[in-house]
Amino acid sequence: MNIILIGAPGSGKGTQSRLLIDKYNFVQLSTGDVLRAAIANKTDVGFSAKSYMDQGKLVPDEVMIALVEDYILGQKGKSVIFDGFPRTVAQAKSLDLMLEKNAAQIDKVIYFKINPQILVKRLTGRRTCSQCGEIYHVETKPSSKGHICEKCGGSLVHRADDREEVIGERLAQFEKNTGPTIEFYRGLKRLVEVDSMSEPDVVFKEIEKVLALANKG
Repeated sequence: MNIILIGAPGSGKGTQSRLLIDKYNFVQLSTGDVLRAAIANKTDVGFSAKSYMDQGKLVPDEVMIALVEDYILGQKGKSVIFDGFPRTVAQAKSLDLMLEKNAAQIDKVIYFKINPQILVKRLTGRRTCSQCGEIYHVETKPSSKGHICEKCGGSLVHRADDREEVIGERLAQFEKNTGPTIEFYRGLKRLVEVDSMSEPDVVFKEIEKVLALANKG
């Protein structure tokens, strides 16, 4: 099963991804990780991506799709979570064509709905482990070790893009680029909305129901 998680920054996708990986053995496609791996391994598509990045340009959709295809081929038979990709309708259409070519498909697209004011509160209070990526919150999920990660002992940092002065721009970019993608999947009857303002365990149970229905279908 392949699923896409779509939601604004801070809507809880990362938390739910980890829960799905732990319980159902999903693998997670991170475009940043895929890019770095392709460049480190000096693949043809990695070389192409690096040439754009070195010029300070965005990596074109066709190059990103090629990177994703390489990753999917390497994960044959596994269930994949797409988080942060596709961001645009063009990427979504290209992803569908690529998966179809490889006898696969996107089974469900889960949209994390949340009030923008709640998002701002979540993001400004979020702290991320600099080593393992575990997420904490100064109010709702503080580390018992203060500024140290409970899992690995790494230091907790307040990411620059989680500061209030840049959050508005991040949300505006999400609406501009990904809003049409949400409507694209809604039109294809693949989109399911979950209320991500609920507690993480409640959201996870809703996602489990979505996956159970998808399996029956």
